[in-house]
Amino acid sequence: MNMKPLADRVLIKPAAAEEKTVGGIIIPDSAKEKPLKGEVVSAGNGTKDEEMVVKPGDKVLYGKYAGTEIEFEGEQFLIMRQSDILAII
Repeated sequence: MNMKPLADRVLIKPAAAEEKTVGGIIIPDSAKEKPLKGEVVSAGNGTKDEEMVVKPGDKVLYGKYAGTEIEFEGEQFLIMRQSDILAII
């Protein structure tokens, strides 16, 4: 990965949305609920006030509206501050 977040930011690969069917009806992508977990791909070095706790490879939970969606090399990622991460799982 050629992308390195700055300061206390983290680059996350969201988990795939679960495939659900309701009585044989397939739910379209636009109606699927966003996953609230993912894997840390890259992390910044932290700031003088906040050291980085998460590291690449950690599975994390984050808030529903946390982060900014970006597309890099044809893949979807979220970039957010470490403080937006709720837990490491």
